[in-house]
Amino acid sequence: PLIREGVTEEISEHVYVIPDASVPMVPNIGIIVGTRATLVVDTGLGVRNGERVLREVEKISRNRNLKLATTHFHPEHDLGALAFPARTWMYRSRDQQRDIEEFGLQMARTFSSRSPFAAELLKDAQFRPADEFFERELVLDLGGVRVLMIAMGANHTHGDTAFLILPDNVLFSGDVVMKPLPAFASPYSTIHHWLDSLFLFEKLQPKRIVPSHGPMGDASLITDYQNYLKTVQVRAAALKKEGRTSEQTVEAVTAELEARY
Repeated sequence: PLIREGVTEEISEHVYVIPDASVPMVPNIGIIVGTRATLVVDTGLGVRNGERVLREVEKISRNRNLKLATTHFHPEHDLGALAFPARTWMYRSRDQQRDIEEFGLQMARTFSSRSPFAAELLKDAQFRPADEFFERELVLDLGGVRVLMIAMGANHTHGDTAFLILPDNVLFSGDVVMKPLPAFASPYSTIHHWLDSLFLFEKLQPKRIVPSHGPMGDASLITDYQNYLKTVQVRAAALKKEGRTSEQTVEAVTAELEARY
């Protein structure tokens, strides 16, 4: 799970992406470059990956004013943050901070158990303290480009954070919209709220979507998630009405959707 170097793509006037090539435990990394500051979105798994991200940043930006934020607190997104220099200003939503306080490094221990190499990358990993918190939204002016940071509430995690880059109309959607199927990792998550989040994304009218993992796309990524979640919601309600148990419902809905997804 290493961030690749030398493959960074310029996808709009101000936005660069280090693509993940759909490698497990590797995220798509965002680099948004303004005339005054550069924002990095996500860090990779551990300090070694964070250093790789920094080397890519240095190739495309001479800004010493570095800013950092993550789509959520999971290790491959957040635990490379300590590689960034002390002058880096880090943002977190209050919900993301609550996830860190509640779950700590549980997920890091899970990732470490997957392979000796993952364990090596996460050795001595810690969360970087935030320099600034926000509740619902925060707008950053990087110079010639603005970034709208949005706390999305409980979808994949309690502290999912999305980033809309203006005027480029690029959306960093985190795990809230991807090509892979939705993963409810938070005990607070519901299909109802996830659909509300997708409706918000729809209203933002992004031209390009950069998900946490997998290929980049357009607004069809939003539509695909809406169709999937609505189908699960409708079928679960219908089967419950028929008197099926939750176990029987899971089995039936899985069988119905298996070929399609």
